[in-house]
Amino acid sequence: MKNLLTRRTIRKYSTQEVSDELLNRLMTEAARTQTMGNLQLYSVIVTRSAEMKAKLAPAHFNQPMVEGAPVVLTICADFHRTSSWARCRQAEPGYNNFLSYINAATDALLYTQTLCNLMDEAGLGYCYLGTTIYQPQQIIDTLQLPQLVMPVATLTVGWPDEAPALSDRLPLESFVHQETYHDYLASDIDTYYNYKENLEENQNFVKINHKETLAQIFTDIRYTRKDNEAMSEGLLAALKVQGFL
Repeated sequence: MKNLLTRRTIRKYSTQEVSDELLNRLMTEAARTQTMGNLQLYSVIVTRSAEMKAKLAPAHFNQPMVEGAPVVLTICADFHRTSSWARCRQAEPGYNNFLSYINAATDALLYTQTLCNLMDEAGLGYCYLGTTIYQPQQIIDTLQLPQLVMPVATLTVGWPDEAPALSDRLPLESFVHQETYHDYLASDIDTYYNYKENLEENQNFVKINHKETLAQIFTDIRYTRKDNEAMSEGLLAALKVQGFL
């Protein structure tokens, strides 16, 4: 059994099967997580076939673990099911709005994190793909998601075939604020980011990319303003198509 202090992101998986029995048990247990109004505003699309994983891969920039994992889980914010329930029970739903998307997305992400914790306990490996919201329309089309259903998270899942090093984390005092938010002085930033910036691998990233600081790797290469704005437009367009805007 693993715990969060030793949690690792796994991108390489063995050929051992992840049984339906195990996966269904973990997904059932994860449903005990907190949820708005006890409505469980999420759905999970389970992808096992090589054909469907190949169709999903481009939406995730063809990261190899999408096709290499035994299972891919796409977790969706889902107000479609609740709306269908309402209409079948002589009630008129009013969930085609942005607030409802935020509520459903929160539900879906809470469910995702609980499922991740349970998979850790079971010895499974997984990788959380943030790319899910970068090109959501491709995922919507591939998985045939109806209105009021939006993909918000993807997990590649399998039995680990690697043991990567633990990734670094900022210290507690860098993100916990007592009573009110306290803004950061330059000296605070120096203290909190010193360990991250001085890791050999991060210093190497700076060097090989011909940058001066690690922050420039994130602003100029990994998460640029141009890309953020373009993907924001795509996300908003998808939310409109799916009926949340």
